[in-house]
Amino acid sequence: GLCYFTAEALKCMRNDSFAGKTVVISGSGNVATYTAKKLLELGAKVVTMSDSDGTIYVPEGLSQEQLDFIFELKNIYRGRIREFAEKYGCEYFEGGRYPSATYYPGQRPWGVKCDIAMPSATQNELDGDDARTLLANGCFAVSEGANMPSTPEAVHEFVNAKILYAPGKAANAGGVSVSGLEMAQNSQKLTWTAEEVDAKLRGIMADIHTQC
Repeated sequence: GLCYFTAEALKCMRNDSFAGKTVVISGSGNVATYTAKKLLELGAKVVTMSDSDGTIYVPEGLSQEQLDFIFELKNIYRGRIREFAEKYGCEYFEGGRYPSATYYPGQRPWGVKCDIAMPSATQNELDGDDARTLLANGCFAVSEGANMPSTPEAVHEFVNAKILYAPGKAANAGGVSVSGLEMAQNSQKLTWTAEEVDAKLRGIMADIHTQC
């Protein structure tokens, strides 16, 4: 849902799409991992994921194999993102250069250059300083996957800069929408394929964007 709402906003506001865009994501739970997988389908390059221990940064973009590893690591083994760094040979950042994969202990991903930021971890994870850094680094769209991840100061910065800003109450309505579809299936004794549900969700998010 988050990706579909943002895709509608990109098309409407910039006549653009996710194709070829560099995206930073915070978090590595369900919202973050499913968002990252959908972004790959839509042609974007996802360069970060994080948890409370730190952030991984892969400048060339996370592969499907790496995303599958993170999904399994977080959802099955309840592991930490630093275990990705250990498996894929991330260098701990010590200044001076950026290797092919970097692990930033204790850091959030908002210092990384990007086109689009998707805070998907926790409330108030992106503050005014983070917002100013994102804007200075060329970020032109922020779409919220978490519940109120941007502080009021950060929201003020995004609105003043007139970038594409999608608050979570609208952008992240997909979860509730899919629950509604599940209730509809149950009450009507229907069985929809994953592709049918996905198409219905895309339509719902497009409608929500139009109403916004």
